[in-house]
Amino acid sequence: MPDFRVNEIFESIQGETTHAGRPCLFVRFTGCDLRCRYCDTRYAYEGGELWEAEAVLDRLRHFRSRFVTLTGGEPMLQPALPELCQMLIADGFEVAIETHGQRPLGALPIEVRRIVDLKTPGSGSEDTRLLNLADLRATDELKIVVTSRADFDWARQIVERFELDRRGLPIVFSPCFGEVAPRDLVAWLLDSGLDARIGLQLHKVIWDPGARGV
Repeated sequence: MPDFRVNEIFESIQGETTHAGRPCLFVRFTGCDLRCRYCDTRYAYEGGELWEAEAVLDRLRHFRSRFVTLTGGEPMLQPALPELCQMLIADGFEVAIETHGQRPLGALPIEVRRIVDLKTPGSGSEDTRLLNLADLRATDELKIVVTSRADFDWARQIVERFELDRRGLPIVFSPCFGEVAPRDLVAWLLDSGLDARIGLQLHKVIWDPGARGV
């Protein structure tokens, strides 16, 4: 029986995180258990096709890039995801996963770069459990999309509570597209004194914000 419901597989550049601008392969899985109000991949809530793990791996081998981002939707809803990650690593791929972080991540191979998108109150899907923050490593990454100054202050308190900016963990604040001016977010970050950075959605600058497969 096929292991994964895949929405799309494509090659582009990474548009966010510390890897922004880097050539990247994307495997977007179907399905998400959150409904963030600013979600720009609602088309991945449903649909897609069933794929065997070997078929996913074979498809990725046809591209030149060797950096793979597993995304969604929410990739951790795919039960066999740890096994696929192990197959990709064994084949020489560098693997990252973009996740909302509200499901356990411990089963993933240690080589996987876990990029956790901490959901603020303004997202409409606030992370109240903070399930994985205590276990994040310096090789992981925290991404925080803020919709307001209140969101930023909430996130700052979480970062300080878990001492995330003292672990060498990359922390990337991003302004909600069309809602927060990047210059305002810069001012908030400078005022906070946090050891973090600002990230813009590069793919929305290069292509139409609603474009797929980029």
